[in-house]
Amino acid sequence: MAELVSNWAGNVTYAAKEVHRPRSADALRSAVAGNARVRALGSGHSFNEIAEPGGEGVLVSLDALPAEIDVDTAARTVRVGGGVRYAELARQVELHGLALPNMASLPHISVAGSVATGTHGSGVGNGPLSAPVREVEIVTADGSTLVLGRGDDRFGGAVTSLGALGVVSALTLDLEPSFAVEQQVFTELPLVGLDFESVMASAYSVSLFTDWRAPGFRQVWLKRRTDRPAADRPPATPATEALHPVPGMPAVNCTQQLGVPGPWHERLPHFRAEFTPSSGAELQSEYLIERSRALEALHAIDAVRAAVAPVLQICEVRTVAADEQWLSPSYGRDTAALHFTWIEDTDAVLPVVRRVEEALDAFDPRPHWGKVFTVPSERLRGRYPRLDDFRALVRELDPTGKFTNAFVRDLLGG
Repeated sequence: MAELVSNWAGNVTYAAKEVHRPRSADALRSAVAGNARVRALGSGHSFNEIAEPGGEGVLVSLDALPAEIDVDTAARTVRVGGGVRYAELARQVELHGLALPNMASLPHISVAGSVATGTHGSGVGNGPLSAPVREVEIVTADGSTLVLGRGDDRFGGAVTSLGALGVVSALTLDLEPSFAVEQQVFTELPLVGLDFESVMASAYSVSLFTDWRAPGFRQVWLKRRTDRPAADRPPATPATEALHPVPGMPAVNCTQQLGVPGPWHERLPHFRAEFTPSSGAELQSEYLIERSRALEALHAIDAVRAAVAPVLQICEVRTVAADEQWLSPSYGRDTAALHFTWIEDTDAVLPVVRRVEEALDAFDPRPHWGKVFTVPSERLRGRYPRLDDFRALVRELDPTGKFTNAFVRDLLGG
């Protein structure tokens, strides 16, 4: 009987005929070479069928592989195995007096899976989590390992690759000297008269939170590096106690607030590594647009908030610097990211997702690849200028389509 495996939220159960959990590099190569259809499964923090291999395919999970984390202090790099999660990576990097430039809100997600889907943190000067990647190691269709670095013409398609080129066995990331961060939360930032650029540039990493039950933002999270000058505070009220982004939820799982300095990896995420922030009883969508049009887009969502609010837990707005990964949602443009955490009710949420997509359509939104979205692939193709180059790279590295599932085929089209 096939093993039943679900994603983190439980809204997708994969149809794989088998799940492989190799315990060595040789076993990983054998599993890839020995099967006709293969998809890699990271930490499962996706909300659609991007990892679905189909009933005749297999899932390959790297969570049983040795957790390789090799820090080179002289070069300021780290080589990290494909199954490693950010929490364990960050702790090891910090022990060497070094740091990643940014982290996502959850430290519980896998490094390889995050960069493959365009996941990001926040900050007007911070690229997505793929930005520090300088080298990617991929187990290709015949079980051999291909290493692609920044100097290779194919590198722009190799990191944020949706798993379409092979199974990522390791990444090498750039590091920088360790730094401290202090986190402060403010409440009730009005939408009317909002100077979006100024607020989002007021700290190293900035997040705006709203439930869209009224115009404006219920919370503003500022994460300021203590080695950099402080900017002007937003026109909002400082919080006097620790807060959770979702109204009414206890803040015990959240990272330290109230301006108490701490190591970068204990402040840049919203949630503490030693806690699971929720049970996964939610759905998520995210849309990334040109940052210069963020205020227009926020007003467009405000115009439909009566439809959005009843099925929304929280909406988070962040910024991402432009990058050069061909399938990155922030490719070629400084970006604002509008993230929606919905209730766990697909039937109720999907019509609202479509309503949000209609409201944002004029802004050429690029959905996060691992979230819930309904934008037709024929529309998405026009939003990625290097899609033809990516098609060619897939044909070169995976001519039989071993790693190309229905999700990828739909995107690539003819």
